[in-house]
Amino acid sequence: MSKTIKVALAGAGAFGVKHLDGIKNIDGVEVISLIGRELDKTKEVAAQYGIGHVTTELSESLAIPELDAVILCTPTQMHAEQTLACLKAGKHVQVEIPLADSWAGAEAVVAEQKKTGLVAMCGHTRRFNPSHQYVNEQITAGKFNIQQMDVQTYFFRRTNTNALGQARSWTDHLLWHHAAHTVDLFAYQANSPIVQANAIQGPIHPVLGIAMDMSIQLRAANGAICTLSLSFNNDGPLGTYFRYIGDTATYLARYDDLYTGKEEKIDVSQVAVSMNGIELQDREFFAAIKEGREPNSSVGRVLDCYRVLHQLEQQLAQQG
Repeated sequence: MSKTIKVALAGAGAFGVKHLDGIKNIDGVEVISLIGRELDKTKEVAAQYGIGHVTTELSESLAIPELDAVILCTPTQMHAEQTLACLKAGKHVQVEIPLADSWAGAEAVVAEQKKTGLVAMCGHTRRFNPSHQYVNEQITAGKFNIQQMDVQTYFFRRTNTNALGQARSWTDHLLWHHAAHTVDLFAYQANSPIVQANAIQGPIHPVLGIAMDMSIQLRAANGAICTLSLSFNNDGPLGTYFRYIGDTATYLARYDDLYTGKEEKIDVSQVAVSMNGIELQDREFFAAIKEGREPNSSVGRVLDCYRVLHQLEQQLAQQG
């Protein structure tokens, strides 16, 4: 495909804007339609980015004949259903993490992708962050092997707000959203499937109806282990921090920054063409479309993550 890829983006909130900022730096791509829940706010965002078509209905955008692809930055609970709609409409699709909020939903998407042969990718951004790419290069070169990953995912979110502090129309989830990042990254970096997974959670929030604290343990088939702590109650520095403990080194990854175990900063500016993980994720999506290949973090390649999340959900349900 040599022509300009024409894209619709669904979700004009905090994360949708991150994608729009990344796409500005990518040649051969044009966002021609923006879908949002609130029409006036969506029109404002569209005006800022020069997007001509605005709607509140995904189906309206899918009906645009020249549309090639869709990026979904919508509420978690809509991901599987909307991804299926895009594939059935003959459009390539990238859905933000998580692929689904159930094992059945994830399986259905992968089955539809196989049927259509279209590019379907999930935004497992950690695979694309330069910090984690650097570690992956060390692993691929045989210079480093993970013994343990120690991960903290902490937010202060006792009310239903997004990354910009704006009110959300949906409820976020520690397991099906935030744990998905680490469950997938651990198996990807260990290059080994997860064979054991355990979870416990704290009290259920009386209004939000979700656990605000969670602890997860993972073991890969090659023996590597991972400990993940998650909280929406943390009144302190926010975000996810990764400690890779290996046979030859220790690495500390904080989004796009990387340090040694002794807090010496590692230059990762030459790892990829950008330091922005979202932009790199989008570049992979569009490159896969143009080259007619399966992308890194295709729905098929991330499916096993959702098997593990499903198992953990069943464990937590039995705990009451």
